[in-house]
Amino acid sequence: MKKLVLALTAVAAFTGSALAADLPARTYTKAPMMPEPVMNWTGFYIFGGIGGGVWDADQNVVNGAGNGITINQRSGGDGWLGTVGAGYDWQFNSSWVAGIFADGQFGSLRGNITDAFTNLQGTEKLRDTWAAGVRLGYLVAPNVYSYVNAGFTESFWSGASLGPVTGTAPTVNTPSFNLNGWFVGGGVENNLNIFGITAPGWFMKTEYRAAYFSKATLGETLIATGAPTGLSDTFHPLVQTVSTSLVYRFNWGGPVVAKY
Repeated sequence: MKKLVLALTAVAAFTGSALAADLPARTYTKAPMMPEPVMNWTGFYIFGGIGGGVWDADQNVVNGAGNGITINQRSGGDGWLGTVGAGYDWQFNSSWVAGIFADGQFGSLRGNITDAFTNLQGTEKLRDTWAAGVRLGYLVAPNVYSYVNAGFTESFWSGASLGPVTGTAPTVNTPSFNLNGWFVGGGVENNLNIFGITAPGWFMKTEYRAAYFSKATLGETLIATGAPTGLSDTFHPLVQTVSTSLVYRFNWGGPVVAKY
């Protein structure tokens, strides 16, 4: 009996070794690498926010013939603003984004306007501006967009009442006026998810803008009679603003897989 068991054990061991020798060698395959997610920046968006700004203007007083009768001087103002707008972006070459947009800024940037010839001074206010332009930028991260922009802009200014000193009754008026110009700027826009907030489609952007406007010549009229004084004040402003806005992108549906 023992001899039979030993014989069967030997046969089984020999058979197992033979079968193992016939099996192919085990191979190991590396799992495929998953491509990094790419955010889809193409589509429409709207935004609204708040900010502040300053304006500086070169001024002079001219006579009826248009000749300057004072040296050039600088005046300025500052204040707050609100902004709303909309646009459309195109993402291309994986990490580049270009777009078009239009927006408006509404607020109260107040400062002084001065007639240095008669030593009169009043308050001038930038009421609102609108702009339309293009922007181009690069995705420094899948959900962070750094850009520059430029375009056409128009500004709307109040009239001013000028008096001898602050607190006294004004004696002459200057009219309200509009000025056209162009702007350049830049900013950064990022998805709010980077702050640990789950907010698909919601972004925040912070933007700087410098707007260069044409020169206005503002005729003075006497408040008491409405008659022209024969003098005019030139006004050539530069406006700089910084704003932070919430942005909503209608197409934003989360990351899409990059194609190889």
